[in-house]
Amino acid sequence: MASPRSFLDLTIAELLEELAGPRSPGGGSAVGLTVAIAAAVVAMAARASKESWGAAGGIAAQAEALRARAAPLAQRDAEIYNEALLVREGAAALPAEKRDWEIGKAFAAAAEPPLEIARTAADVAELAAEVAVSGDPRVRADAVAAATLAAAAARAAVTLVAVNLTAIDGDPRVAEAERLAVTAGEAAARAAQAV
Repeated sequence: MASPRSFLDLTIAELLEELAGPRSPGGGSAVGLTVAIAAAVVAMAARASKESWGAAGGIAAQAEALRARAAPLAQRDAEIYNEALLVREGAAALPAEKRDWEIGKAFAAAAEPPLEIARTAADVAELAAEVAVSGDPRVRADAVAAATLAAAAARAAVTLVAVNLTAIDGDPRVAEAERLAVTAGEAAARAAQAV
């Protein structure tokens, strides 16, 4: 469940303890933080490439924007998922049709943060691939690592989106998440070929 403090205010040790706890915020928070970390590595690799690559400054700025977009998603995912769990617990006394509607609506909302994580992860993987191909050779492996992390996060986000939307057959958000994971995976493969 959601921590009373923002994940961004925790030390790494506290964050790991929170994630390992019995009332953990869950995989979505870990996936969101992974995307933020991958974006930070892309920013570092781009900055380290400034002397040899004219586009490095712009790429670093884009990576920072992606990091700023990804970091709060970990907290948002935990909070919205916690709200969905509370709705499910509180809906037990409702008539079946009303209960199903309320629970479905809450979990559909809980699918949005992991979908946004997948969108961000695909963007990070694409940017990391650019750095791997064009950046300074000394940091290309770092860019590959970032692309791989982002691709793994996008793939994990597919599962989270799909699980939250189990009551809605054929929801286009599952297909979108799957497309984003494929895009991120392809970017990671391009990055790996550059090293």
